[in-house]
Amino acid sequence: MLNLVNVGHKSLADYATITARGLMQEIERLAEPLRGRKVVHLSATAFGGGVAEINYTLVPLMRDVGLEVEWRIIHGQEEFFSATKTIHNALQGNPQGLTAGQREIFHRYNVDNARSFEDEHDFVIVHDPQPAAMIERFPDSSARWIWRCHIDLSTPNEDVLDFLLPSLRRYHATVFHRHEYVPRTTGMPPAYIWPPAIDPLTPKNMALSPEDAAYIVDQFGIDVERPLLTQVSRFDPWKDPLGVIDAYRQVSEHHSGVQLALVGSMAHDDPEGWDFYNQTVAHAAGDPDIFILSNLNNVGAVEVNAFQVHSAVSLQKSIREGFGLTVTEALWKTRPTVAGRVGGIVAQIQDGETGWLVDSAGECAEACVEILGDPAAARARALRGKEFVRKHFLMPRLLRDWLVLFNRLLDQDTAGADVAVVAAA
Repeated sequence: MLNLVNVGHKSLADYATITARGLMQEIERLAEPLRGRKVVHLSATAFGGGVAEINYTLVPLMRDVGLEVEWRIIHGQEEFFSATKTIHNALQGNPQGLTAGQREIFHRYNVDNARSFEDEHDFVIVHDPQPAAMIERFPDSSARWIWRCHIDLSTPNEDVLDFLLPSLRRYHATVFHRHEYVPRTTGMPPAYIWPPAIDPLTPKNMALSPEDAAYIVDQFGIDVERPLLTQVSRFDPWKDPLGVIDAYRQVSEHHSGVQLALVGSMAHDDPEGWDFYNQTVAHAAGDPDIFILSNLNNVGAVEVNAFQVHSAVSLQKSIREGFGLTVTEALWKTRPTVAGRVGGIVAQIQDGETGWLVDSAGECAEACVEILGDPAAARARALRGKEFVRKHFLMPRLLRDWLVLFNRLLDQDTAGADVAVVAAA
């Protein structure tokens, strides 16, 4: 059996005062005909990254409305995750392709994981490329299989995409963050378009006073009397932490007391993470005002919350980004947010209205200088960002989207609760 993740219990009723009016009633109506249906989520890891964070809330909420839901983790060794990281990077535009050996490794592990999987569900949700080929072992499955893609496929390495397409074409539905991510090819199943979401009640996103946030970040050596810039993300070239350091150095020319925190987590399915972490440390060149922290420094959910709440500026200077839930988190905490003009970030930030979108380290630095120079105007922009998140990017809305899709795949009524769909090619 694939490893089962223990997600605990959550109650949808706890979100009633936070989310948009009428959403709870809509969820109850959509969930009623699905009671007792069996759902399983399959992913590569239960720790680190947006998929894991979403599932720790989404799975118990699906249970709370009456579905029988599991979340299972596939098995893999370093050779497999090295191959899948190549796939991940290639789908986001890296020209490096797969070797013949990597292709064999990918399929071998998918076959092995499929042998450990019991196909006894109504819906199988496969997250991202790592388990995507498991479907090949179940040609007679009675389940509806759904591939949920969390990455930016707008400019993929076509050779690597072609490698995955035979498997993807077997699914009953696919889900993407944005229309631009849907592969422009024939034979694909219907593609549903919706963004991910954050849980406002988790330790990472719950209300935290400025005093408590300052106390926590002080434990890591931050001078709480001086302004702090923070980027929360994996140590990954697509997140551009080196460019963040370059931007910080330009900001320092205008504000000599500014500090920078790069806060990340080391996930077991990202073997490149340590290499890029070391590159980031080297680029910081021993600057005592640059703090490079991770879960290995005892930075957990509450600590991330504190860094975001205490920051004068929240950064996400990505050069590729499927969606960017750290942007959502910062906006929810009413932080002035500066982020790369890429991927799903542009669906979250209205440039000049709810945040700042930038295309270079220089533009990033200029935005930070503007924020530090006029914090009142920056806060007004951040307040508008929080309300945008409330309307569009909180977890009950994501639950509702999944319920719509389940009902559609069973040919059950979803009138008045449509989600965006691109017809099959």
